[in-house]
Amino acid sequence: MNLLIRLLLNALAVFILANILNGVTVDGYVGAIIVAVVLAILNLLVKPILVILTIPVTIVTLGLFLLVINALIILLASNLIDGFSVSGFWTALLFSVLLSILQSLLQSFLKDSKD
Repeated sequence: MNLLIRLLLNALAVFILANILNGVTVDGYVGAIIVAVVLAILNLLVKPILVILTIPVTIVTLGLFLLVINALIILLASNLIDGFSVSGFWTALLFSVLLSILQSLLQSFLKDSKD
């Protein structure tokens, strides 16, 4: 149940950011849920491989290269999903940073309501 709630909160975050940012579009609520599912799968399967392959660059940049990896995951999701599009790399980078912040805020509200 907790996984489903977190998935719906992530979909809400995607939908909110798609309405705020100019270069990001998503087709409705169902499209946002699909984006949240695909991002979760990509973060589970692809992101660890990219992190391992780019360890030297990540160390040299003191971890900032992980933001680039997040943007690449967003662009990959944009290519895989028809109802989701991101206009460019910088938009994907901004989207990934704002998505992380918004997900953190929404999930902190979930933790507060449990206590």
